[in-house]
Amino acid sequence: MKVNKKIIIIGAVALSGSSFAMMRALHTAASGMQAQEANVSTISNNIANVNTIGFKKGRTEFDDLAYETVQEPGANSSANTQYNVGVQIGSGAKVSAIRKEFSVGSPQLTNNPFDLMINGEGFFGIQMPNGELRYTRDGSFNVDGTGTLVNKQGYKVFPNLTFPPNTSSVSISEDGKVDAFVKGTIEPTNIGQIPIFIFVNPVGLKSTGMNLYQVTVASGAPVQGIAGESNAGGLMQGALETSNVSPMTEMTDLIRAQRAYEMNSKVMGVADQMMQTINNIR
Repeated sequence: MKVNKKIIIIGAVALSGSSFAMMRALHTAASGMQAQEANVSTISNNIANVNTIGFKKGRTEFDDLAYETVQEPGANSSANTQYNVGVQIGSGAKVSAIRKEFSVGSPQLTNNPFDLMINGEGFFGIQMPNGELRYTRDGSFNVDGTGTLVNKQGYKVFPNLTFPPNTSSVSISEDGKVDAFVKGTIEPTNIGQIPIFIFVNPVGLKSTGMNLYQVTVASGAPVQGIAGESNAGGLMQGALETSNVSPMTEMTDLIRAQRAYEMNSKVMGVADQMMQTINNIR
């Protein structure tokens, strides 16, 4: 029996091409699984912080990866005609960003005179021990042993407000003016004014933990303003801002991410079976 070598060579090339395609399918599915793993991690962090004061949920965003162009759209199909549809094979997906959503959370009344909520855009300034200024939406403040307004970690609230001894009550207006009523006096003592900081691109801020954000090149420089003016939200005394996480939305997104992960896993299984079939033919 005479064997046609040309047919054998063509068949070998075809099998080699099929094997490469299966390898590409495995890589593509793996990239999808990796992207969904990051998505689940983001959703998990959102759910974990559902009761964190001033927390802003994250949203995972994806980009498709590079394409192999087998046939250019518009390439010549003959001397006088062109392909009006090309052939491009994608190589998967990647996480392009995890974006913070700065929508305002619901107010939670506490009746603590030092608790503050920003009803709108903006951030409080927090002075770190090294003098650096960081920013937060968490207004659960109190006073330390010296009467200075501080956050939960003991960092001073900008611009370093100190209440006099024997302060009986505190009034903080919507525009941030702080008045202290001292025992034995009729008129209040003005302590200062709490400013609000606005950013051109707040999603460019860097989360550093402890409900704090750090300035980056992407966020732009902070603009200090008066609460209730120039897009800055007004202050609400005796209330805190709850997180903007919706448990129902997060659970729905979690189910979708799980299904996407399972489908990519199934694709990897199918591609592996097809590679085994190709190897058995050889």
